[in-house]
Amino acid sequence: MQFTSTPQVPKWILPIIVISQFAGTSLWFAGNAILPSLQAQLGASSEMIGHITSAVQLGFIIGTLLFAIFSLADRFSPRKLFFSCSLLGASANLVIVFFPLNVATLLLCRFMTGFFLAGIYPVGMKIAADWHEKGLGKALGYLVGALVLGTAFPHLLKALTPTFPWTYILYGTSVFAVIGGFSLWLLVPDGPYRKKNQAPNFKAAFGLFRNRNFRQAAIGYFGHMWELYTFWAFVPIILATYQNQPASTVNPESWYAFWVIAPGSLACIMGGYLAVRFGSKFIAAGALALSLACGLVSPWMYELPFPFFIFFLLFWGMAVIADSPQFSALVAQAAPKELTGTGLTLVNCLGFSITIISLQVLNALNSHLGDKYLYLFLALGPAVGLGALLRK
Repeated sequence: MQFTSTPQVPKWILPIIVISQFAGTSLWFAGNAILPSLQAQLGASSEMIGHITSAVQLGFIIGTLLFAIFSLADRFSPRKLFFSCSLLGASANLVIVFFPLNVATLLLCRFMTGFFLAGIYPVGMKIAADWHEKGLGKALGYLVGALVLGTAFPHLLKALTPTFPWTYILYGTSVFAVIGGFSLWLLVPDGPYRKKNQAPNFKAAFGLFRNRNFRQAAIGYFGHMWELYTFWAFVPIILATYQNQPASTVNPESWYAFWVIAPGSLACIMGGYLAVRFGSKFIAAGALALSLACGLVSPWMYELPFPFFIFFLLFWGMAVIADSPQFSALVAQAAPKELTGTGLTLVNCLGFSITIISLQVLNALNSHLGDKYLYLFLALGPAVGLGALLRK
């Protein structure tokens, strides 16, 4: 009888992937963090929050679609792809610093940043999957936690540098992304579970949906995405709408937005450990149920005293993201090994397409509904995702 040993994963591999993912994804909300400054300079309306976020999402969607169709993460070394996209994404992030600032340039800059993020976020998950056959849910918990911190990081920079020019936020996030990409390329070799796909298979990507487990995980993820980025994008608006905030010496919306979004990274990590014991599907369903409950009770959040209001948003910020790594684990486990990167990239592409619809609809409703009932709309996604995930 022949036994095959399980490759040992060096202890430094996952931390390097996590830090590099954190650095790369800090590009994502850099535009949102400096939006008040951009609005003042451009004379833009309040709807710019939806447009600037949608531009990043659209770029990410186009990028992930092309990456999936041509199976780039499965055909080529994913660490080299990650490094290249970190450099290009950091460059796109800085375009508006060196060109005349107008709405068209701003949206194009954010679109291109989103396009190259397609080679950072899902490719980082692919690299983690190539190193972790067992305990993937726990590994992805750390990785998606890094995405959450990366998303919140520009808000923290803005809050801590209220008197600095807005260009410093773009310089800081771009330099950080380049350092992260270089570190991963230099220190993380291709994983032992990587199975190279030699040629693009245009039918294989969408053929994955014939697999029932893959389809179920994907639909659950789509419901989760309906809520996630729209919630993140509107957190500063929710905070600005609340009356009677205590006085603060820092930018209050940016400061509290960081503390609402960032703890979601802990929820991802805790969910990853719990998934080892209870399974990824159970943790994903539980997080969906909690975020659904938050959406349903959101009409009453403005009536809470400020500490309880912040605690409610913090809890919602943890519930809204805790299921994300578990959905990615379910998708990766359901896809064939030679199509893991393609499956993750495709599901990311479709999920982020849904975020644009959600953002634009909420943007439109913002001028017709009162603040009290606006965020009930977010509960639709978790309700659909939970129904799909629990279907026998």
